[in-house]
Amino acid sequence: MSRLDGPVAFRARGFAARDIPAASVATLVGLVLLWQAAASLGWMSTTFLSDPAAIGRGLWQLARSGELWANLSVSLQRLAIGWTVGTMAGLAVGLAIGLFTVARSPGMAVVAALFPIPKIALVPLFIIWFGIGEGSKLVTLGFGVFFPTIINTVAGIDGVPRALIRMGQAFNLPWRSIVLKIVLPGALPSILAGFRITTSTAIILLVAAEMIGAEKGIGAFVLQAGNLYDIDNLLAGLVVLSLLGLAVSWGLGRLERALLAWR
Repeated sequence: MSRLDGPVAFRARGFAARDIPAASVATLVGLVLLWQAAASLGWMSTTFLSDPAAIGRGLWQLARSGELWANLSVSLQRLAIGWTVGTMAGLAVGLAIGLFTVARSPGMAVVAALFPIPKIALVPLFIIWFGIGEGSKLVTLGFGVFFPTIINTVAGIDGVPRALIRMGQAFNLPWRSIVLKIVLPGALPSILAGFRITTSTAIILLVAAEMIGAEKGIGAFVLQAGNLYDIDNLLAGLVVLSLLGLAVSWGLGRLERALLAWR
């Protein structure tokens, strides 16, 4: 019998990498255990870098006293409002630039001019304009989220296959149907990928804004702990920020799976 007889093995499995949640958890747990082992065995000094056990005790005390929740709730509120406003504005402008010729060149010129400016450097200016209160912090977050959202939205629209749009036009679909049923679904992966970038950017700007002018918030708590050389609480605040980033990433992953199930 020749080698061509019989069923042929299926080889077109693609190159889509799969997530293995157990591997992610094992990696993080392993790093923490290695850190604790290095501290316990005296391989590293705990004078300037506390071990995970000490950080855990600090977190537990902060949680029991309520100080952790008081600072975290303030930061979460700022993060939610600033990110949402910046994202909605960025999506609106990005859609306009991606869909309308009249907005294309002027819009991209403004983005190219303002996007490279470090947003942290603008915090003092926003404080002068909007005061030391919540306004300056929210504007800082919204401004930092605004431009990356525009760029990812425009890139997503530009990445939609033109053949699909021409097919819709050939079937005489109205412009609104082409946008809602072809352009937006095609651009959605890029937009959602941009959300991962903007949420991380928003957390960074949130901490910076709270360190410059705030009485409450994780950033203000970390700054205060640093000024007091309280390494345990300082690192506990950083752990909270890391856990916040992990929680946001997990939530965005669930959102991507729900909205992109059609792929």
